Amino acid sequence: MKNLARLTAFIRPYLQRMLLAAAILVCVALTNLALMWIVRTVVNAFLHEPNTASLDSSILFLIGLFIVQGLLTMGHSYLIAYVGQRVVADFRLKLFNHLGILSVSFFAKRRTGELISRLTSDVSVIQTIATDVPINLAKQVVTLIGGVAILFYLNWRMCLLIVAILPLIAGIGMFFGRKLKKLSTRIQDRTAHTTTVLEEFVSGIRIIKSFVAESYEAARYRDQLEETVGAALARARILSVFIPLITIVTFGAAAGILWYGGHQVIAGAITPGDLIAFILYAGILIGPFGAFARLFSQVKEAQGATQRVFEILDTKPEVADAPEASEMPRIDGRVVFNRVSFNYTPEIRVLHEISLSVRPGEVAALVGPSGAGKSTLIQLLHRFYDPTAGRIEIDGVDIKTVLRAGLYRQIGLVPQETILFGGSIHENIRYGKLTATKDEIIEAAKSANAHDFITAFPKGYDTIVGEKGINLSGGQRQRIAIARAILKNPRLLILDEATSSLDNESEAAIQEALDRLMEGRTTFVVAHRLTTIQKADRIFVMDKGRIVEEGTHAELLERRGLYHHLYTLKLAGIEE
Repeated sequence: MKNLARLTAFIRPYLQRMLLAAAILVCVALTNLALMWIVRTVVNAFLHEPNTASLDSSILFLIGLFIVQGLLTMGHSYLIAYVGQRVVADFRLKLFNHLGILSVSFFAKRRTGELISRLTSDVSVIQTIATDVPINLAKQVVTLIGGVAILFYLNWRMCLLIVAILPLIAGIGMFFGRKLKKLSTRIQDRTAHTTTVLEEFVSGIRIIKSFVAESYEAARYRDQLEETVGAALARARILSVFIPLITIVTFGAAAGILWYGGHQVIAGAITPGDLIAFILYAGILIGPFGAFARLFSQVKEAQGATQRVFEILDTKPEVADAPEASEMPRIDGRVVFNRVSFNYTPEIRVLHEISLSVRPGEVAALVGPSGAGKSTLIQLLHRFYDPTAGRIEIDGVDIKTVLRAGLYRQIGLVPQETILFGGSIHENIRYGKLTATKDEIIEAAKSANAHDFITAFPKGYDTIVGEKGINLSGGQRQRIAIARAILKNPRLLILDEATSSLDNESEAAIQEALDRLMEGRTTFVVAHRLTTIQKADRIFVMDKGRIVEEGTHAELLERRGLYHHLYTLKLAGIEE
């Protein structure tokens, strides 16, 4: 319930429209009550005390009320739709922005499909609880109070019969509500898992087809669907008992009223119009009772969704700006790791007291066998993670004491797995500098040796690259990523095996571009290619989370240690 209360912050900007919608719906409820009273007058006008004039005026008044009710309902429907859509959009934007500030470690622990499900499916559930429930609650409260007051006026003895069933209905609602909340959470979890399987199927379709695993993936998806359907059917079974049970109780009370009221009419204690009006009002009260039951079940269902969504909103980034953080000065490029250790989990340490120093403008290569900790060290330098122990300094400034945005703006990253967005080539290069002109983008592409192949496409820079750059070759994707980094004009450059997936011709073109980009900049290179390693000013050899050797290419070969071993394997075409 605490999370449900937090939803009011998203409703507050639209409170005036919500109140207007509530007022309109209250008027609709009052109109419904008035309609029943007019029906009483009509019945008495031709059964109890025949009166043509009274009958005619009552019918005209009845038609007028129908028209008013229709107009009010139109206004209410639009207002609720407007507020509901705006609240959902605001909530999704809030959740999206919060995801943007969370650390890389958060996404490393979550599956993409699950996050998408929370942003879409769970937030849609919240829309109902944020808008429809409070408005309908207001309507049903007015209907209930007004109906009970009129019933009490018509015949207080029969009214007491209706009031007596309220505790029974409340008890039924509480009993079934607890079960509905658990099932709703289970359904949302199953939906998230189903979305995850679907997302993995679409993104990995080439691998799936290559391994002829379509049937296996279909079975995975079917299993998830079956679990989702099973949970939904369990909820349906509860609702199939819950709502009819409420209806049976209320209609049972109505039958008792009809029996007792019939005797009252026969005895002359009340008029036929009074009895019919009483029955109609009692019928109207069945609506609030049933509505309260439905609203209660919706609240319980929404509790699961709000819990899942607010779990994300309450997650704090592991890497965050310190309260006293200052802007990062312009980087010259002196980088120092001072006894830096790191572990992703408390049980497994990845880096062990790494100490190294790189001078401004130097090219530092990180080499070592797989799992040595090279990419982890790079991620610490970029401050995607913070060290478990030790400190990292750039130009004598501890990077934990400066604003991350100011640091990130001065770092250029070209990762091993080239990440392109599904738009055009122009848009992907412009990502390096969103204010760049077309001429600047073309110049960056030329520097990355990408301009020629881009202009060879029929649509040139407007060519759509497809999801993750699927319409481009590996070498083309890398050159687009390098052009993006060139356009950013960083002070510190990180190349995470940026040429590992290229053929020799593409590597030569890109290496030329990288040489221009690295000029005058401190560069860290996680490298497998021999050409990159040989050109490095210094090479740090890592093994099992430690730096075991340091020196130039020639110096390390002369020592005949781990570097010599790795280099010899590469010459022989053997990967370590």
